[in-house]
Amino acid sequence: MITVTNLSLNFNGTNLFKNADLKFTPGNCYGVIGANGAGKSTFLRILSGELEPSTGEVIIPNHLRMSVLKQDHFAYDEFSVVDTVIMGNKRLYDIMKEKEVLYAKADFNDDDGVRLAELEGEFLELNGWEAESDASKLLQGLGLTDDLLYNQMSSLDGKQKVKVLLAQALFGNPDIILLDEPTNHLDVDSINWLEDFLLDYEGLVIVVSHDRHFLNTVCTSIVDIDFSQIKMFVGNYEFWYESSQLIQKMIRDQNKKNEEKAKELMSFIQRFSANKSKSRQATSRKKLLEKLTIEELPASSRRYPFVGFQMDREAGKDILFVEGISKTVDGVKVLNNVSFTLNKGEKVAFLGENETAVTTMFQILAGEMEPDEGSYKWGVSTTQSYFPKDNSDFFNNSDLNLLRWLEQYSNDTTETFLRGFLGRMLFSGDDVLKPVKVLSGGEKVRCMLSRMMLFGSNVLMLDQPTNHLDLESITSVNNGLKDFKGNVLFASHDHEFISTVANRIIEFTPDGIIDRNDNYDEYLQWKKENQK
Repeated sequence: MITVTNLSLNFNGTNLFKNADLKFTPGNCYGVIGANGAGKSTFLRILSGELEPSTGEVIIPNHLRMSVLKQDHFAYDEFSVVDTVIMGNKRLYDIMKEKEVLYAKADFNDDDGVRLAELEGEFLELNGWEAESDASKLLQGLGLTDDLLYNQMSSLDGKQKVKVLLAQALFGNPDIILLDEPTNHLDVDSINWLEDFLLDYEGLVIVVSHDRHFLNTVCTSIVDIDFSQIKMFVGNYEFWYESSQLIQKMIRDQNKKNEEKAKELMSFIQRFSANKSKSRQATSRKKLLEKLTIEELPASSRRYPFVGFQMDREAGKDILFVEGISKTVDGVKVLNNVSFTLNKGEKVAFLGENETAVTTMFQILAGEMEPDEGSYKWGVSTTQSYFPKDNSDFFNNSDLNLLRWLEQYSNDTTETFLRGFLGRMLFSGDDVLKPVKVLSGGEKVRCMLSRMMLFGSNVLMLDQPTNHLDLESITSVNNGLKDFKGNVLFASHDHEFISTVANRIIEFTPDGIIDRNDNYDEYLQWKKENQK
């Protein structure tokens, strides 16, 4: 259990959050959410003891062991993979190292023997004899092979290091696990494995994530940082989001019959209470939801950008024909004889372990790169807009402010129109006068989406549009693409995003493509059944 009392954090005279009183109990997974800069990661650092709060305290019983997902990918470069994982249980790792020193002593004496006996007893209690096999199981679950076990961490690439550090945080059955963005850079199979691991885990988990599917699957409660406060709500992210939207409706509709809204909310609560989950906590969650009152539901100050794509004209029957495209990049053949036809109304998710293959396909279709072999042809009535994975060329070499930058892509160049458009994308007041080269990653993405919306194209191509975005912006982009009446080709790591937008999946493999007219969950099920 973790008890948080009167917790506040003040930065330069401004409260990030204040007077928080919370209790975290075993057997539950708490998802921490909040707008960018709200203090989610900072809150985790306070819980872990890395950062001192301005007021209040965090009480954790001394006998409980906490494990934290480390963020420094280079911190363990001098150690082996297996040692790095076992370091997740510091006491066990220290015992192993001390044992090694004692067994290697040339002048081993009686005192050494007594000490060794003590260490062996504790080693046994901590399940030390199974440590290496346990580490191996975690790594295999996350998609790493046994042949990496004794490699140096410095020899691993970034994605492999992420998985090793995650295995470290999960190792040794800790009582409390703190995870900050654990699904970043993980493939679908690894995320699914992590979800199953956490659903079966009997301890206490607190997680920060932008992955809505992950939060919906594993979380029993949501911890929302908003209005400079930290509040806890029963239910997963979807429940929090939908109920917060309904609450906002009630607030905006003060003059209408609140009793009707109350009935709508209570019906909503009951609907979620009836939902089944594979989580062990489903029964207790149902009981808590049934006891909820309207006053206990969330209100939010968060703002959602407006993302909506309108076509200047509808496309005809012919959209896109791709025939036998192959391409080698840096000596590696990333596209191999790729052929497909895009039909009207299709929204296609591009998948692939090799992200270079996906990006290369986008660049070819956008006319930025020529294939080595093969060809493609757009229908004569189509118009395309492209959102590149790397947008730096649009900003780094520009001396324009945001207003003048957007003006380049707009038919209506009046300041009133441009300010209004940017305001809907959460750029207000003097924000529009900022030089575009100093914008944050998320702000640049919102700029690129604004640019696309102004084009009025009937085919949208988006390569990882949710990178750098907060949950609110991801939700807006998600809804905008769902509502778009034209064609969409896109790539994303966001499970919820793919499953709610795509009606066709194309996965790029070394041998070509897998092409299925499925939604994402159907495709994953098909793959699972056909890989047995």
